Amino acid sequence: MSQSPPPDTLGPIVSSGHLASGALPALSEFEFAMNMTVHAFQRWMIRCMAAAGVSDLSPLDVLVLHNVNHRGKPKRLSDVCLVLNIEDTHLVNYSMKKLERLKLLKGGRRGKEKTVEVTPAGEEACRRYAQIREQLLVRSVRATGIDPVQLSEIAAVMRSLSGQYDQAARAAASL
Repeated sequence: MSQSPPPDTLGPIVSSGHLASGALPALSEFEFAMNMTVHAFQRWMIRCMAAAGVSDLSPLDVLVLHNVNHRGKPKRLSDVCLVLNIEDTHLVNYSMKKLERLKLLKGGRRGKEKTVEVTPAGEEACRRYAQIREQLLVRSVRATGIDPVQLSEIAAVMRSLSGQYDQAARAAASL
């Protein structure tokens, strides 16, 4: 019976070995972990919002709803796109229209610009989502013993790396 090699000799855990063979294999490991996290997070958002009573939303719809609900102020399309770091404004616009049809958002105007704000039904959906999140996700993550300061530091590194990916994307677009 063969034994597995010790964990420290396995190398990075990646989905694409050819990408991990360069100068920074840990970046490929990060990308694989991020991909897994993104998909798990998207599944979570959809199912949590469904449990909160609003089904048939995409992950983007949930993000837009929460962002528009943030601080209870009307938002412009460009504001939502900027905060969520979404380049394709038509995707966010479609999401806003869908949320308006569902009466979770309502349209308005600020001067000549169209705005959206959360409706009482949208605010209630966000409140129920937050309750379910506390019960199911926050409680579970806290039970792992992860230090909240460390979790915040990980988030800061991820935001910083997102800037590196954005810069690399701009450079790649000019090739």
